[in-house]
Amino acid sequence: MRDRIVEYAGRRYGAREEYLWERYPNYAVLRHGDNGKWFALFMDVPGSKLGLESGESVEILNVKMGDPLLADLLTREEGFFRGYHISSGNWVSILLDGTVGFEEICRWLEESYFATASAQTRQALRAPKEWLVPANPKYYDVQRAFEESKEINWKQGKGIKTGDTVFLYVAAPVSAILYKCRVTRTDIPYKFDNGEVRMSAVMRIRLVKRYKSDRFTFEVLGREYGIYAVRGPRGVPEALREALG
Repeated sequence: MRDRIVEYAGRRYGAREEYLWERYPNYAVLRHGDNGKWFALFMDVPGSKLGLESGESVEILNVKMGDPLLADLLTREEGFFRGYHISSGNWVSILLDGTVGFEEICRWLEESYFATASAQTRQALRAPKEWLVPANPKYYDVQRAFEESKEINWKQGKGIKTGDTVFLYVAAPVSAILYKCRVTRTDIPYKFDNGEVRMSAVMRIRLVKRYKSDRFTFEVLGREYGIYAVRGPRGVPEALREALG
């Protein structure tokens, strides 16, 4: 089981076993390449240390949960224990004797990788997200831009990554969501400062869908979806996301 996990971690995360203790030659860690944090620790310990009846040595994998409640729930399941020899954090020890299946172990290894990752890695790993982004006609004629091309550059929104969806809300005099776009590229260097608008990077967005100007108006957004201002990139409520399609 350990060999399968190590091989999987190498393929998925680019991590290799590191043996850090002469006193414990079978102990090994898997760690992030950027922040150096461990996301897995292999150990062999007497079963009695885990509360098992047998005192024979058993192999375990220690992983960290991002949620203490999740750690509590897991330790009630067969094959899971409170993190052995890790006194702080939401660490869990998993038996590697087959009690817990390989696919499930990989699931918790993924959880641990995410829980210990740097902010940059977590951002890269997160699922695609939908954003509501303002467009001010005073500074840029987005309607004309999309008449000329289906893909344009746009001011880089904080937290937005390639693969995300952007709904453009065009401010007065339109005051409505007009476009659904897919982000095809981010972090394109671009220096601009006219005293009112500053940009150090732009993203590339591709037009996916148009909406009639009287459908998702400012009044509708407030009355039906509780959105009373669009001053910067923000998440899209579930009900609005479903309506936008």
